[in-house]
Amino acid sequence: MSAAGFLPPLPFSVKPKGLGMKNWVFLFPGQGSQYVGMGREFHDKYDEVRELFDNANDILKMDIAKLCFEGPEEVLVLTENVQPAITVVNLACLAVLRMHEIYPAATAGHSLGEYSALYAAGVISLEDTLKLVQHRGRFMQEAAIVEPGGMAAIMDLEEEKIREICTLAGAQVANINCVEQVIITGPEVDVNSAAMMCEKAGAKKCVRLNVSGPWHSRCMEYAREKFEPILQACVFSDPRIPVVNNVDAEILKTGSKAQDKLNRQICNPVLWRQSMERLIAGGFTNFVEAGPKKVLRGLMRRIDRNAKVLNVEDDASLATFLQAN
Repeated sequence: MSAAGFLPPLPFSVKPKGLGMKNWVFLFPGQGSQYVGMGREFHDKYDEVRELFDNANDILKMDIAKLCFEGPEEVLVLTENVQPAITVVNLACLAVLRMHEIYPAATAGHSLGEYSALYAAGVISLEDTLKLVQHRGRFMQEAAIVEPGGMAAIMDLEEEKIREICTLAGAQVANINCVEQVIITGPEVDVNSAAMMCEKAGAKKCVRLNVSGPWHSRCMEYAREKFEPILQACVFSDPRIPVVNNVDAEILKTGSKAQDKLNRQICNPVLWRQSMERLIAGGFTNFVEAGPKKVLRGLMRRIDRNAKVLNVEDDASLATFLQAN
């Protein structure tokens, strides 16, 4: 089986056998969900997952299994390493779900996770997916050296007020995760100033994040410019199933739109709450986070407590999910 053709998704017009009455939206996590040991259980149990890791090793020219399973953590967390590592684990979880005849009815991914979502929807090949996230991580790391900065989580303050404060302080909104949590980004002095202003405005809590750069800010313009020709060299097909993108929380209609939105995503905020609301408004009620940790599962519970949301990252979570299906 070729790397580019690894487990291609079914055409959207085909109702996947085994899906039953539930239409599952697959959610894919991004940077920050990593941990040493992620993906090991599926790798050791399934030949198909080992094949995926082997293909990834060849494409990335790195020992991705050793990085995921052994770290060390200080090496795993480097942006240029963690982006391909998380993506491979996301796709391993996707592969396991497919082996159990569970297919996505729609997809979405948080920041980096959007590449996994596009792969699951048949928009980009495995080879292009992994090459893109590898270059993205490298260019973002380089950009953070050129224009360093940081990020902070603002808890329980109105989004409009946070945007107003960011404009005054010179910071930017990076992620709208849920009503209670907005992430801000930018140069250190601007983020610190904005965080202090948010506290004075009544935010319940302002927490500096342990990140190595000001992601989703104008400081990433260097990365966006370097990344654009890499994107242009890849093949983007039209989505076979609905994919909600981060930039405007709309469903992607064409491959070219997906390509453009990935380029814009580097410097623009992730509209996660709006993306989930878009899916819920479209009638989707069942969600599964396919990838390490349960970050998106937790956010969904804050966005809509009526939505059914599970996660799959290891044998135990898979067993729970299969029982629920």
